[in-house]
Amino acid sequence: MTLLDLDNDPICLVPGFSFAAMAAGIKKNGKPDLALIAADGPVNVAAVYTRNLVRAAPVLVSEERTKRGTLRAVLINAGNANACTGKPGLEAARATTLAVSKTLGCPVAEIAPASTGVIGAQLPTAKILAAIPSLTSALAPDGAFDVARAIMTTDQWPKVARAQFAVGRKRATVLGIAKGAGMIHPDMATTLGFLVTDAGASPALLRAILKRAVDATFNSISVDGDTSTNDTIVLMASGLAGPVRANTKEAKRLEDAITEVLGDLGESIVRDGEGAQHVARIEVVGAKSDADARRAAKTIATSPLVKTAMHGKDPNWGRILAAAGRSGARFDPAQAELTIEGHVVLKRGLPLGAEAEKPAAQAMLSPKYTIRLRLGRGPGAAHYLTCDLGSSYVAVNADYRS
Repeated sequence: MTLLDLDNDPICLVPGFSFAAMAAGIKKNGKPDLALIAADGPVNVAAVYTRNLVRAAPVLVSEERTKRGTLRAVLINAGNANACTGKPGLEAARATTLAVSKTLGCPVAEIAPASTGVIGAQLPTAKILAAIPSLTSALAPDGAFDVARAIMTTDQWPKVARAQFAVGRKRATVLGIAKGAGMIHPDMATTLGFLVTDAGASPALLRAILKRAVDATFNSISVDGDTSTNDTIVLMASGLAGPVRANTKEAKRLEDAITEVLGDLGESIVRDGEGAQHVARIEVVGAKSDADARRAAKTIATSPLVKTAMHGKDPNWGRILAAAGRSGARFDPAQAELTIEGHVVLKRGLPLGAEAEKPAAQAMLSPKYTIRLRLGRGPGAAHYLTCDLGSSYVAVNADYRS
């Protein structure tokens, strides 16, 4: 695991980048709610965004700017999504990033906005503008955890992860910061995520790597089936550790490091699922194709009946098999086999009985376990991470706006 803990690893340094956070008065509770990630100069960038048709103002502005392939900084606020805010919301995203560009001395097109919080409320632009001079002056190389805390909404803990790899004779770092606990579902998961690396790569290579890494991680997790208006993941590369070129061993190492960091952040998000007590890795194998396996895994991972059975520590194979059966995946139910943390509860489409379920139920007491469904003897395989669903989820989200 590369997930970092503030108590054990307080300093996360990536050459070429600085971080800052502060309370600007956006959140009602007075906690930090405004953050900045800045490079020393313009750097190459790649990004992916929500596929929701309802898209927040910062997503529209950020997507337009990151398409250029270079960026200097990302301005992030929590406590207000700046979504469904019309022309004033777009103007707010542009005005706040313009203020950052003036303090950093760069074009406004090099500043990307990102927001998270309540949908439909106008962004308190004046508060943010007043805070930006202090925010930029606070930029420091060791401020990653400050950013992680400031972008939290219903998160129980800050989410920071790191991986390192060799670029020639140098050691490069990938550092990731994310937030997310509820409204988590592909595509893109519902989150904000920011990755920085001192490896150097072209925008085209960064885009290709990021897409594959997100598909393998953030597009394979689910908490509750909801996709947000604000989903954003930005990857910035300073190049100070040396260049990485396509189709080289360094490119493979960079992709592996980014996938590892996103995987750890994604698992932390699922583990932090609002009210969650258990995380399950849903593995589907033996399908006719990877696409069929993914359909089945996704349907199982998002089934309320499966997730509530997880909450009750109930090895309810019937709910899992039924979810696969309605997923659209092609398979013969008479060939299905199901194991929970290695304990077989279903074989050749038939249950093995209460005695076989006892060790599976015991395994479901653990905070993390694997549910593996074999559909047949085909080559297809896929996985999803999901969590249980209990009454605490309802309590958190029923009171979210109050």
